Amino acid sequence: MAAQTTAVAANGGAGKKALSLVNRVRDYIDDLKTEMKHVTWPAKKQVQATTAVVIIAVFMFAAYFAAVDLLLGRAINTIFDSLAKR
Repeated sequence: MAAQTTAVAANGGAGKKALSLVNRVRDYIDDLKTEMKHVTWPAKKQVQATTAVVIIAVFMFAAYFAAVDLLLGRAINTIFDSLAKR
């Protein structure tokens, strides 16, 4: 009889933990919905403009780093070639 009581108590504890988890998840989702109602979303034109700025900036940085890489690569090769000829 004592073993059955212990098993029931153990299962009851697990059930309470599972129920507590479900309640916490439900509360989280409710809070999330409430917070999402307070969010102000940007207009379509604003999103398009900022996206264009980001894309242009990425290409400009890529071109800059490609030029720097090319120049430094040539400079290093020139230095190595001049040292190898001696």
